[in-house]
Amino acid sequence: MTSLSKSAPRNASIGSVSTGRKVKDRVVQGLVYVAFALAVIPLISVLYTVIVNGAKRFDAQFFQFSMNGVAGKDAGGGAYHAIIGTLEQVAITTVIAVPIAVMTAVYLIEYGDNKRLAKTISFFVDVMTGIPSIVAGLFILALWLLTFGFEYSGLAGSFALTILMIPTVVRATEEMLKLVPNDLREASYALGVPRWRTVCFVVLPTALTGIITGVMLAIARVMGETAPLILTIFITKAINTNPLDGPQGSLPTFIWDQAADPNQNAIDRAWAGALTLIVIIMLLNLGARFVARRFKPRAGR
Repeated sequence: MTSLSKSAPRNASIGSVSTGRKVKDRVVQGLVYVAFALAVIPLISVLYTVIVNGAKRFDAQFFQFSMNGVAGKDAGGGAYHAIIGTLEQVAITTVIAVPIAVMTAVYLIEYGDNKRLAKTISFFVDVMTGIPSIVAGLFILALWLLTFGFEYSGLAGSFALTILMIPTVVRATEEMLKLVPNDLREASYALGVPRWRTVCFVVLPTALTGIITGVMLAIARVMGETAPLILTIFITKAINTNPLDGPQGSLPTFIWDQAADPNQNAIDRAWAGALTLIVIIMLLNLGARFVARRFKPRAGR
């Protein structure tokens, strides 16, 4: 009887603790759902607004013609010149920024034996992360255009976007490389594989999915930048497929130029340009995910 009376309060306390944990778990779970809803509602609202307003001019003509000779009050016109410019500028930016950023991250994680140099590089990456986009545009304007004497061009805009893209890719790549188990590296070293081959054929393929995700986030960020492009590529309504010569259009500057016009036709084109930008970013993300899954290392290979 005594043992039963002693065990009863214990069982009651265990039951109360279990009930308390369940209540806390439900409360926290509810807070998570509320936070998720608060984050999704603005996103859905923005997408709905852009789709509803952009669908008015989201037609074949919008993708086949430029704004050359088309006034703000005129109907018609399109963003063909801006789409071509944006794709070329982002492609050049990616080709320049991604190798530099990935190699920087690889040095910091895999080769950072010189602690002072690694800390210095990490410090400058942090500084670059906080640089306003217009400062990057002013830097390229002062160096490339005013000092070296080059003209406005898509290449100059790509240089400005490169400054903004590098730190984002560096940080994303760093985090992915840290997640690669050290057992993989040690197993490779035990087989006599040099460090550089281990990095190229073991570490980087393992972290490839995360690196591609980081690259796509960086592309999505720089693709919508306006201020550095206004300072480096200027604004043109004509088609210029050569990023090395003369002013070149882009979707951000196209949206900015059309939205500044009070005419309804111009505003409709601005909304259509914003919708086009979202669609391009979405397609690039889907393509990147497909590539990442296609080349993701699997067990047994």
